Amino acid sequence: MPTDRPNVLFILSDDQGPWAAGCYGNPEIRTPNLDRIAATGVRFETFFVATPVCSPSRATYLTGLIPSQHGIHDWLYSGESEPDRPNYNVGPDARGLLDHTTAYTDVLAANGYRCGISGKWHLGDSLRPQRGFDHWFVHEKGGGPYNNAPMVRDGKLGIEPGYVTDVITNEALRFLEDHRRTRAPQPFYLSVHYTAPHSPWTGHPQEIVESYDDCPFESCPQEPPHPWAGALTRGNMGKRESLKGYFAAVTAMDAQIGRLLDWLEQRGLRQDTLVVFVSDNGFSCGHHGFWGKGNGTEPRNMYENSIRVPALFSHPGTLPQGHVSDAMVSAYDFMPTLLEYVGMEMPHERPRPGRSFLPALRDQAGGGREEVVIYDEYGPVRMIRTREWKYVCRHPDGPNELFDLVNDADERRNVVDDAGNATRVRELHARLEDWFKQYVEAERDGLKVRPGAAPGTW
Repeated sequence: MPTDRPNVLFILSDDQGPWAAGCYGNPEIRTPNLDRIAATGVRFETFFVATPVCSPSRATYLTGLIPSQHGIHDWLYSGESEPDRPNYNVGPDARGLLDHTTAYTDVLAANGYRCGISGKWHLGDSLRPQRGFDHWFVHEKGGGPYNNAPMVRDGKLGIEPGYVTDVITNEALRFLEDHRRTRAPQPFYLSVHYTAPHSPWTGHPQEIVESYDDCPFESCPQEPPHPWAGALTRGNMGKRESLKGYFAAVTAMDAQIGRLLDWLEQRGLRQDTLVVFVSDNGFSCGHHGFWGKGNGTEPRNMYENSIRVPALFSHPGTLPQGHVSDAMVSAYDFMPTLLEYVGMEMPHERPRPGRSFLPALRDQAGGGREEVVIYDEYGPVRMIRTREWKYVCRHPDGPNELFDLVNDADERRNVVDDAGNATRVRELHARLEDWFKQYVEAERDGLKVRPGAAPGTW
């Protein structure tokens, strides 16, 4: 290797359910390049985000902090339809919402990495490079039409012609080529943040859309509407064109991921580069009777399809190939894992709940947690999940849920009110409360956030 530290290519999709990839057992959706990453690396079966919605989840990946520490509790408003609400992406209300903490890219940049980003930022102040990135090409907001997207380049907002998934990849390849010519052997870190397969499910390459004309979509059962289902469900349930658009968005993204992998392989850099693929949150396309993620229902949900995501790690010659890990890990574990992987220490300016899952990544003994528990939050909704049970507490008045994941893996029967579970509920609730007391910062506590609120309600 030309450097003692590997390059890192971090690929982040937007609203991708764990079911929406061939390597996760879906025979209908075409993802040959995600399958290629899985075949040459490690696939996690139980990788969870810290919250089932985009902006706060992305902040947790970057900082290792839960929303009640970094302070972003929901997606960031874009400003068009409600001009009285602040627009945190651009304009006078925009500000760097992570300026109060350290991201892992800050640590990488301080230790010799060149850091670049191409794609969705959606964490405040899209115009200003921040958090260690010196190459900054980002979407103006969180998403929108897939063609002729508003993008920020060199601190200026403009329209980038073409299909945005291709545009993001083209810029990523430009970064890689420039780095190879001018910065090698300095290691690089590159974030490629696609807006796919987030809505809208229109505007995708027509030949890919049409390739799903005869798909039965058995992997996406269009169930009777969930009693809590929202408007997104009403607009898409049972519509084959929406399903075709979602699948096409994933397949079109997968093709562009293939271009990135090909570039690394053709230049002999594949074995010098850790490739990571994850999503910011899961998604349901009719599963459980709704379309969407955590905010696809009201009250918000913590179903597996909302909080569990595809997670692939590949570094040929360093990590096992074709390995499937059942270790339960969270997005708040990603920062300590990545920094340990590249030989750097975690910052200690504030407590962080995560721990490195590098042993699990290397398939070593002792790679799991001593106590396998995942904690999630979405504003006033909090969850504790063990291998056997999931308890969801909606502050202050419920409705709460308890699912027996051994006998009811699809979360069809809420047994929170069963008399035989009263002790279990009390114990899980106490553990949930104790864990959050350790990490919540009072001024950013999600229990104080009204539903739908973005930063500014701290």
